[in-house]
Amino acid sequence: MKSTLRISLKSGERIFINGAVLRVDRKVALEFLNDVTFLLENHVLQPEQANTPLKQLYFIAQMMLINPEGAQQSMAMFRKSISMLLTCFSNDEVLAELKRIDGMVSTGRAFDALKAIRGLYPIEEKILNDEEMTPAAVEQIRKEIAPWSAR
Repeated sequence: MKSTLRISLKSGERIFINGAVLRVDRKVALEFLNDVTFLLENHVLQPEQANTPLKQLYFIAQMMLINPEGAQQSMAMFRKSISMLLTCFSNDEVLAELKRIDGMVSTGRAFDALKAIRGLYPIEEKILNDEEMTPAAVEQIRKEIAPWSAR
């Protein structure tokens, strides 16, 4: 058995645990005694916040954790999105990390993939601001993902 994990939550905070959403009414500490998949509320991206290609990929990966019943559908969308991103980005560091993220998700490590995707946000911002990715490529990705993220 692995060591325990202790998380402190403030009053009103939510945590997503194995697909369930919990909200605490007072300051509380949770101690996980076994392996569990969870997301803290401050790591959950809302659909309207998924306004860049990598944030859209993050949104899809988080849906695998938040909605385990729809994980197969999320995985199909992830596969499609990662393929598009690999053809749209030209930055070697981003491409290498996207391949690593793809491997993480493929082996059931969506939580680790979320952390890795967040780590790419500063590079993505620089790329988008320097117009390394064509506006047409960004728009194509948004069109493909936007209808799905509205679900």
